[in-house]
Amino acid sequence: MSSASKWTRRSFLAGSASVVVANRLSQPQTAHAQAASPTTAITGNGEWVYRTVNNWGTLPAGTIYGGTHGAIATDVAGNIYVATQSNTGVLVYSADGKLLRSILKDYPEVHSMVHQQDSDGERFHVTVQKGTPEANWLYLTVKPDGTVLRKITAPQEAGFAAPNAWRLTAAVPAPDGDLWIANGYGDSRLFRFDKNGNYKAAYAGKGNADGMFQCSHGLAVDTRYDQPLLLVCDRENRRLVHMDFDGKFVRNIALHMRRPCQVSFYGEHAVVSELEGRVTILDKDNAIVAFLGDNPDRTMWAKYDLNPASVAPALFSAAHGCLIDSSGNIYISDWNKTGRVSKLERMTA
Repeated sequence: MSSASKWTRRSFLAGSASVVVANRLSQPQTAHAQAASPTTAITGNGEWVYRTVNNWGTLPAGTIYGGTHGAIATDVAGNIYVATQSNTGVLVYSADGKLLRSILKDYPEVHSMVHQQDSDGERFHVTVQKGTPEANWLYLTVKPDGTVLRKITAPQEAGFAAPNAWRLTAAVPAPDGDLWIANGYGDSRLFRFDKNGNYKAAYAGKGNADGMFQCSHGLAVDTRYDQPLLLVCDRENRRLVHMDFDGKFVRNIALHMRRPCQVSFYGEHAVVSELEGRVTILDKDNAIVAFLGDNPDRTMWAKYDLNPASVAPALFSAAHGCLIDSSGNIYISDWNKTGRVSKLERMTA
């Protein structure tokens, strides 16, 4: 039996179970979210039940995110980094939502951020859509204080034939020290660099066949198995894909997703943000165990011009940035013109 068919059957069971949320709440439950108070709402099912944290990550008066078409990451201190789509850059918050500082203001459209801590210190692997007037669409290695350590622009060896064909969406460090970059908004190829930023090879490309992608939007290193694997959010093919670190296709691990954007891991579970109004949690078998913020109104899905105030607190319209912290709390940024960041606090363990 294929993993895809197993995923489909169990996803039905998980969806059916979503109506069974904690009976200790006095108001009727629904399959999507349930208001617990005027400022708090509940979402999730089974062992994955969450309450919204009201007004987490507020901004100074007169300031807006300017769009949250980016990522959410954390550092060793537990601070939360939220990429925005404006001159606010990347906002750094404490876990309780206090604004500490802003970094990377010269790069107002950071799309992805992946944290790494090793013998070389603490840093983020960052992809940028809009940067300084001299440099757009580039990769950065960045210290937590915003210091830029390295830049990578379109590699000539990759044979780009058209201007602006380098439109990267994600970057992750591999276990062997190499760096992998996805050209998701371009030709969907995966590029491999050595630890010093030297180009090594390109893999995959645009298509529907196994091992090809229609927007290789998000990347993550999946260590849930004996062999670490590269997990690719193949957004427009609506699937999650495992590749090995030789660039070879391994398997499709989840099908019929709602345009998966990014992945964050918590032990043997994967939290997936989906652009069509939902967050999904998968177990080690990549079967669905919970839906969060599942928006029943399809007219809201992936609508950039949507006013986020029209979306109920425990629902999402276009979940993009995704992080689960060491306590199991989840942070989501919705893609829209003015920005929306939500913290979901886990109620069950």
